[in-house]
Amino acid sequence: MTMGCLLKNTCLPLNHTNSEAAVTMIPWARRLLPRNAAGSLSTSSASQQAEDHHRQLEAYRYFLPIQTRWQDNDQYGHVNNAVYYSYFDTIINHYLLRYCGLETSLLISPLVGFMVTNQCKYHTPIGFPQVPLAALAVEKVGRSSVCYRLALFPPKPTMELPSVNHHDLIDGFFFGHPKLAQFDTLACTTGSSVHVFVNPATSKPESLPEDFRNSLQKLMSAA
Repeated sequence: MTMGCLLKNTCLPLNHTNSEAAVTMIPWARRLLPRNAAGSLSTSSASQQAEDHHRQLEAYRYFLPIQTRWQDNDQYGHVNNAVYYSYFDTIINHYLLRYCGLETSLLISPLVGFMVTNQCKYHTPIGFPQVPLAALAVEKVGRSSVCYRLALFPPKPTMELPSVNHHDLIDGFFFGHPKLAQFDTLACTTGSSVHVFVNPATSKPESLPEDFRNSLQKLMSAA
């Protein structure tokens, strides 16, 4: 697993006002920049717009409440950076097991998922005993690979611990479910991952079965 950052996630939210001001500078000042620098500002603006979209609840299709644990916190009282990867790993494999029919026994499974890329961005911290909501979308389904988009949404600050039950933890829920109203619509953490599915005997990429692929395509996110 590749870590996005080893520093504690105590970074402050992005200052959108300053960012927008830098991108929408007056024309004469923009002309003073080197040619490649002006292009990089446009790229930065596009990247920021994409990240803003990825922080929205409506960008995701499947959700799973996550019970934080005391051991998830570090000495700063926040969930440690590395733990977020376990939350994302949990919702991915939860969906694969529950809705795609993934078989995890190496003796009978025709597919094994290798995680080849992980990335995480931290916007605001969370901590035990909060119950955040993990979110999952699929950006692309290839012949043997899947690109996931992930996020974590904190409970609304005006509420106590969200009301979740056994079925929510077993089945999760999909976009449009009324319990989404208990959570903030702006993600505290976003991420992405790429799975490559291989034959367990040869470790070579294996084509995804049609029903497996169809279940993943149900989570295709909007552009």
